[in-house]
Amino acid sequence: MRNKKWILFQTLLFLPVLMFSQQGLHFEKYTLGEGITATGDDGAYSINLRGFIQAQSDTKFYEGDTSEDNNSRFRLRRARLRLSGDAFNKKISYRFTADFAASLGGNDDANSTLMDAFVTYSPTSNLDFTFGQKGVETDPREMGIGSNALAFTDRSKLSSAFSTIREVGVFASGTFRIGKNSFVRPTLLVTDGDGSFTSGKRYGGLKYGARINYLPFGKFREFGEYREPDLVKELSPKLSIGAAFSYNDGTSDRRGGRNTGDILYLDKDNNPDLPSYSKFLIDFLFKYRGLSILGEYVNTWADVPSSIVYRVRTDGTTATTFDGGLDAYVKGRMILGEAYNIEASYLLPKLFLVGFRYTHLEPDLNSYLTNTLYFNRNNYYEISAAKFLTRSNSIKIQASYIFVDAGPGSRDVYSNEMKGNENMLQVLMQISF
Repeated sequence: MRNKKWILFQTLLFLPVLMFSQQGLHFEKYTLGEGITATGDDGAYSINLRGFIQAQSDTKFYEGDTSEDNNSRFRLRRARLRLSGDAFNKKISYRFTADFAASLGGNDDANSTLMDAFVTYSPTSNLDFTFGQKGVETDPREMGIGSNALAFTDRSKLSSAFSTIREVGVFASGTFRIGKNSFVRPTLLVTDGDGSFTSGKRYGGLKYGARINYLPFGKFREFGEYREPDLVKELSPKLSIGAAFSYNDGTSDRRGGRNTGDILYLDKDNNPDLPSYSKFLIDFLFKYRGLSILGEYVNTWADVPSSIVYRVRTDGTTATTFDGGLDAYVKGRMILGEAYNIEASYLLPKLFLVGFRYTHLEPDLNSYLTNTLYFNRNNYYEISAAKFLTRSNSIKIQASYIFVDAGPGSRDVYSNEMKGNENMLQVLMQISF
């Protein structure tokens, strides 16, 4: 498996070099963070290779515990390469992204390496049809922002709790002008509801979703709708307001489509019988003269079939017992409830960025959000500071301090019951090329 991944890495790295060497291609001017681009002499096609590396340290402090109970780690947070391009005068485009931070570290799961893998057909300049694996627009808005373009060291707890991240399916999206300078961006999607690509059986039914974004003051500059800090300092106010809904007709994971087969139930004939999962969210992004404000609200719920007879244990055996009753047991293993996140950042002189974030989770009575090891923490307060070396997201040094309001009975990373709240310090260094 390691050899296969290394071959994949070399292929992704050297394929563009071989293509660039062919006649009819010429290099564009290189810009740090924008990658290497080559285009055809007639302008009908292009290819781009870019990537970024993030090194990060995380330290957790537990109030009332001794220093020996603190937890620190250093890690390669992300190491990504992205190959993209277009052909036939941008009628066809594609993207292939791989992350080697997890895969070279020994994780053999296919989706730890493969990130994006899709092809897009654009019959007009404002309409796209995409096929393959990509991020889903029914996730919170922050998930639509690149991992190398965040205002904080990482995404909010709302994003990590409720997002499916990437799925395999069909996506239709467009951008349409309404009025003098307003735009709407609708998106429709149908996926298999089982997250990123994996070998083996995929469980559950299809997932259906839609999103619409409204931009009343026109488009953001330099893809600012998909980059968190306002590094270009928008000269006039820019706002994007969005709403999304998704329905997964049978899910086998906690979030309605991040993985497949993690949590299985069977009917009387030993056929998969899974709960449905619905998610609704609204969000916005505002930017003006270095100020960036992002707000998100999400609500999720599930319906449990009464025809479930068996639950599948982690060792593959089955049982007919459901502690607390069928409905309570099934929902207790799912991310159910509501949450909101509000955050703001401001660009100071000399490319210093400061930010503040507050995230609140409100679990349902029966929800995995009450798990004392991974959740049971409903309030997150974060302050962040960053120094950018260029007026882009190419090179930056960033730090965040997070205070976590832990509920009674919460456990630390060693599974010990905490005596107080949790504090985290994160430091990140990034270079995009």
